[in-house]
Order: sequence, then structure tokens, then C-alpha cells
Amino acid sequence: MWACTVLAFALLYYELDSGGAAARAHHRPATPALAFPQHLNPELSPPGWRPRFIDYLYLGFTNATAFSPTDVMPLAPWAKIVMSVQALLSLLILGLVVARAVNVLA
Repeated sequence: MWACTVLAFALLYYELDSGGAAARAHHRPATPALAFPQHLNPELSPPGWRPRFIDYLYLGFTNATAFSPTDVMPLAPWAKIVMSVQALLSLLILGLVVARAVNVLA
């Protein structure tokens, strides 16, 4: 269930960031909704770098694991809301797993 949540939110980030994958392929957005480290330090990335699905998958994984943004910062309000919902959902899943484990041991 947790892995499905990570994958679902990665797809959501991929589809919503900067107008979606098609819009990112045709032009570079002036202001991205999610600031990747390569955006913040362009000298660390090849010229014309754009986020790919693996970058959004990593974002979904780290947000679900740490319950907060790690290296990718949400800039747009929708990104902040979606990342908060993902962290809350992951915390809820963790709580249910722990509750089930305590119930089985008791």
C-alpha cells in the first residue's frame, strides 16, 4: 500500500509540475512549481537539464519516508498541499501498520 502511494504521488507530481510532461518537453517553464537541486545549482547539472520521471519518483519516495520535503522544495501552493497530503497519508499508513503489529502481539 505504501509503495502504491509513492508511485501514485510520483505520477501526480510528474503530471502537475510545470504544466505536465508534454509542456516540459516543449519549453522550459519560467518558474517551476518544484525546485530541484539542479534548478538551484545549474552548474551541477548538464545544460538544459529537465526533471524526468525518476526525479519525481525520488521526490515521492523521500517525501513519504521523511514525511517532509528533503531536497526538492515545493514553490507553488498546489505542490505544498499535495506534499502535505502525501506526508499525512504516509504517516497514517505507518500508524495503521504499527497498530496492526501491536494488535497481533497482544
